[in-house]
Amino acid sequence: MEHLLKCMKIIGDDTIQRTQLTHRIELVKTFQVKKGMKVLEIGCGQGDTAVVLADAVGETGHIVAIDIASPEYGAPITLGEAAETISQSPLGQRIDFHFETDFLQMAFDEKFDVIVLSHCSWYFESIELLKNYLQKIKQVADRICFAEWDIDYTLESQRAHFCAANIALLYTAFAENDGNIQNLFHKTQIKELMHSEGFLITLEQTVDASYLQDGLWEVDYSNYLLNEFPEVPTKIQSLIHSYAYLMNEQAKPPLSLNSFVLCADL
Repeated sequence: MEHLLKCMKIIGDDTIQRTQLTHRIELVKTFQVKKGMKVLEIGCGQGDTAVVLADAVGETGHIVAIDIASPEYGAPITLGEAAETISQSPLGQRIDFHFETDFLQMAFDEKFDVIVLSHCSWYFESIELLKNYLQKIKQVADRICFAEWDIDYTLESQRAHFCAANIALLYTAFAENDGNIQNLFHKTQIKELMHSEGFLITLEQTVDASYLQDGLWEVDYSNYLLNEFPEVPTKIQSLIHSYAYLMNEQAKPPLSLNSFVLCADL
C-alpha cells in the first residue's frame, strides 16, 4: 500500500486515497491480473486502478490507460495532474496515459491480454454505445474484466447511495447535461450484453465497497441537485421526492454500494 500511495498526487491527509486504493487492490485481485500482462484500461480517471494494475503486472507488464475526458477535468485534482504525478513515480514507466481519447477511434497494432472497465459504465450514454465498445474489444483482446457499483444493494444503509444515483440520473436526463451518471446498468444487463457478443463469463463476484466514501459524496451531490432541477412532469416530481425522502430518512449513515465484478473470455 505505501509504495502505491507514493505514486499518487494527494492533497492533505492520505485517508481517502488509502481507502480508495484498498478497494482497487481488491478489484484487481479479483480480475486475476498476472505478471507480464499487457492491459488496456478504459475509463482510467485519475489512475487509481491503473496504478494497482501496474503494480500487478510487474516490470515486464504494461498498462495503457485511456479516458475520453479532458485532462483538465476533475477537482480538486485534475485527471492530468494525477496522471503526471503517477508518470513521474516508480510505476510510471509501466503506464501510458491517454486523455480525450475515444476507444472506438483507436487503432491497435497488437492485442492485449485483458481489457479492464472499472467503475466507468455509468458514464456511457446508452447500452448501444457499450455494445459498440464490446464489439471492438473483441478485436483487441480475448478477455474482459468489468466492475461497477451493484445497484442490487443488500444493506439498508446502502439505500441512500442507490437513491442518490437515481436522482443524479434523473437530473442528467431532464437537464440534458453531461453529468457523471448517464445510465444505471444492472449486472444482468451487462451479463446479457456479454453473452450476446460471444463472451463466456468465467467469474462473477461481489466485492465489498461499503466502507468507501463514494456513497456519502453521491448523497451530498444529489441533495445539491434537488434545488437545480428544471421543470419536470408531475409524476417525475413525485418520483424525485420519493427518492429524496428514502435517501435522507434512513436510520443509519449512508454506506456505499458494493461492486460487482464480471470477468469473461471469448
